[in-house]
Amino acid sequence: MSNQDDYLAKRDIIEAIPEEETKSPNMPIDAYVQEAENLYHWCGDDETELTGAGLDWSLVQDIPVRAGALRETQSIWFKERFAQEEAEQQWQEESPAGYDLRNQLLHGLLYAYRNAPDLLSRVSAIADGSSHADMIQDLNDIAVLANETIEPLQQINFDVSLLEKAATTADRLSDLLAAATKDRADNSSARVIRDQAYSHLKQAVDEVRQCGQYVFWRNEARLKGYASRYHRKIRHSSRDSSAPTAGESA
Repeated sequence: MSNQDDYLAKRDIIEAIPEEETKSPNMPIDAYVQEAENLYHWCGDDETELTGAGLDWSLVQDIPVRAGALRETQSIWFKERFAQEEAEQQWQEESPAGYDLRNQLLHGLLYAYRNAPDLLSRVSAIADGSSHADMIQDLNDIAVLANETIEPLQQINFDVSLLEKAATTADRLSDLLAAATKDRADNSSARVIRDQAYSHLKQAVDEVRQCGQYVFWRNEARLKGYASRYHRKIRHSSRDSSAPTAGESA
């Protein structure tokens, strides 16, 4: 089956994992999935010993499907996170022009309506507020107000084409801001499902590893296949970095 098929086969089980049983990965997902698949192939020669120690062999058989489901959910979350990062970049590039346009419009309206207190009060109400959302709403509100009371603007030779630009800019920036701030990638539903899929795979991997470590505790040749090479490498690197260098005392 494809990774997508694996996820579809496991989706209901994965999404039913409660929050208190959901773990966050403590190593790169690609490395973890590869270790899980390596474990699946490694323990195939030890079925008799492992099942003899009480291991449910269906857990071993289920590892490839759980691993495929995790790969798929990781890809979905990565795609969402990347799309959000792109939107954030676009917002950073385009929003300054939105603020500049709003200020340009307000400048023109304040002068055009200088002798119309009722219109000035409406402009002042629009200008109130300083958030990104306020700026976007201001552009739209200015376009509506100015199009309703266009004559004073025409009298000062104001560029009325900016009103249509204000409306289209408001639409564009509204979409960008929503995409850039949607759920935040670290708390998104895609991230949660990815963690649930990781937890589902981890449950099987942990059971198999613990049984293998129990059975082969005095057989180093077989025991090594039931431990994480990634974490072993990290531990060795940590010990190497803390070892005294030449000229230092241990």
